[in-house]
Amino acid sequence: MLDALTKLFGKAAPAMPAIGAAQWARIEAGLPFLGHLRAAARERLRAMALEFVARKEWHGAQGLALTPDIQLSIALQACLPVLELGLDSYRGWVGVIVYPGDFVIPRQQMTEDGVVHEYDDQVAGEAWENGPVLLSWFDKPEESEGMNVVIHEFAHKLDMLNGPPDGLPPLHEGMNRQAWSDAFGPAYADFCARVDAGEETWIDPYAAESPAEFFAVTSEVFFEAPDLLQAEYPAVYEQLRLFYRQDPLR
Repeated sequence: MLDALTKLFGKAAPAMPAIGAAQWARIEAGLPFLGHLRAAARERLRAMALEFVARKEWHGAQGLALTPDIQLSIALQACLPVLELGLDSYRGWVGVIVYPGDFVIPRQQMTEDGVVHEYDDQVAGEAWENGPVLLSWFDKPEESEGMNVVIHEFAHKLDMLNGPPDGLPPLHEGMNRQAWSDAFGPAYADFCARVDAGEETWIDPYAAESPAEFFAVTSEVFFEAPDLLQAEYPAVYEQLRLFYRQDPLR
């Protein structure tokens, strides 16, 4: 896998040097949604991020030089959803590929009459089942305003633990599949209707693309703007609270 990724995307990232308190503070200053974490949880997240960086194979695409700041910023965001679930939630794959901004993926789509259309899809991230996570890195925060690509794609990875992403990840003991469906089903239908009606929603309208995207986008909102999600779809907030075993509003 390492050799294949190196041929496709260039050199792997160098080994991570020791990280001091000032560097952690600088990196976390760009991630204000970590502010709700208490000191002990913040330390656990940092340790998990370092372990995540060490476990995965990192590659900068299109000439992007992966600095420790970039890797740790991504790792902190990737580990936040699994802070109470453990890094084993990201088992079965190794690659993290980072692009300097949006990138293009060639697609093929077959129509009902069997005609294949080829096109280029410009994306900010993509998670491949049993494969790497592809991410955009934006030097300027305003370039990614309104979305968290990292949390979004790693939510897809959690969704893929029981097969292709469908908005229903493997639920923990004590959670109820019917309760999940009762929360997400009506919320997704309501959100799609609002988007179809042309309403300007605070939640990214991309969530209306599919149940899988609704889960990924609401996971972003759960961690970045929990008060918004709780106000819009409280039952969804409650299910995500149970799933991630975290309560950002607390």
